[in-house]
Amino acid sequence: WFILQYLSGFGNEHVSEDPRCPGALPEGQNNPQVCPYGLYAEQLSGSAFTCPRPTNKRSWLYRILPSVCHKPFKPLEEGHLTHDWDEIEPDPNQLRWKPFEIPKAPQNKIDFVSGLYTLCGAGEPRGRNGIAVHIFVCNTSMIDRCLYNSDGDFLIVPQQGKLLITTEFGKMLVEPNEICVIQQGMRFSVEVFGETRGYILEVYGAHFELPDLGPIGANGLANPRDFLVPVAWYEDRQVPGGYTVISKYQGKLFAAQQDFSPFNVVAWHGNYTPYKYHLEKFMVINAVAFDHADPSIFTVLTAKTTRAGVALADFVIFPPRWGVANNTFRPPYYHRNCMSEFMGLIKGHYEAKEEGFQPGGGSLHSMMTPHGPDADCFEKASKAKLEPERVADGTMAFMFESSLSLAVTKWGLQTSNRLDKNYYKCWEPLKSHFNPKCK
Repeated sequence: WFILQYLSGFGNEHVSEDPRCPGALPEGQNNPQVCPYGLYAEQLSGSAFTCPRPTNKRSWLYRILPSVCHKPFKPLEEGHLTHDWDEIEPDPNQLRWKPFEIPKAPQNKIDFVSGLYTLCGAGEPRGRNGIAVHIFVCNTSMIDRCLYNSDGDFLIVPQQGKLLITTEFGKMLVEPNEICVIQQGMRFSVEVFGETRGYILEVYGAHFELPDLGPIGANGLANPRDFLVPVAWYEDRQVPGGYTVISKYQGKLFAAQQDFSPFNVVAWHGNYTPYKYHLEKFMVINAVAFDHADPSIFTVLTAKTTRAGVALADFVIFPPRWGVANNTFRPPYYHRNCMSEFMGLIKGHYEAKEEGFQPGGGSLHSMMTPHGPDADCFEKASKAKLEPERVADGTMAFMFESSLSLAVTKWGLQTSNRLDKNYYKCWEPLKSHFNPKCK
């Protein structure tokens, strides 16, 4: 590997050129009559031209050949990728999945694209409003093929194994406890180094942004400077046997052939880029007197709707921190929510479910379905001596929360064979402590 380098800052106006071609970026304009080094100028728009300036997203790419040089797209078997939310009857129950199984190589070589499985979601990519939660399991790298998502943005959460992601903007190494976002339309290819697994939150119709901080002030939570963007890197590589460009379009996969690598961008500038973030950089804010702060205080990124304060999707984490609240039941409280909550675990043990909820698995607590600590957690926390304590050391749980009511796919409920049919039993030992004579 060459040494990976990054630019820092969330949503910044960046400029980058491969050092092998100094001066590749045109000076003073975007689209000169003749670009340096005989490159082609190509704009990638992530928003309407007329969006207000704070939400206007675009980058200019200077490439050896433009993206338009490919054969016609043809349908590609999408396997278990879907947005058919009616393929099976709704299930309002509390759902929990055991760790999703990674196919063993070399008997069954599966790369990132062929290892995508849709677990749940809502909405419709053609209407540009919705989300999907996918699981990825793979054991081999993408070779001479790349993917781009015409429907929306991918927020990728690796859980096992690191990902070396080549994009049109450059390369990123993304390891467990890091996340990356590949925004709509950006071509990328994933190299892996063994058995690899993780989670994806896909949003159609909005981009992720940092949450407003309100009375927290100017600093805190995920700080903008900790987001990293790759630097320009190109390959001028001919692929006579055919390079496959895969488009996820209206929920289906399509493949087109071309005879060169799409990662031929020598220089670029703009504010529409892929990026990554290390979850250990999150500045945790918590209750320091009594009671709980709502879990929204742990939001890393949000994709907003047009309704103020209501998210299409939030990405929330539960990182290591101190618990100090007095006279307080410290684990998460019992809850019924007008939002849908999908949880995953990158590593460690989640504080409210020490058993059963495992790294590489997941849970879904649907809209208005009650959930909360299991019986063992409730009993221990109700009797615990309240001293300052470390919470979630060695752990990283996360939540994809959405204002949409999520449907679970047939793969999630049946085909995967990972659903924990006994999940409901963790609450059965809860007993009444009610005593009308004891206030």
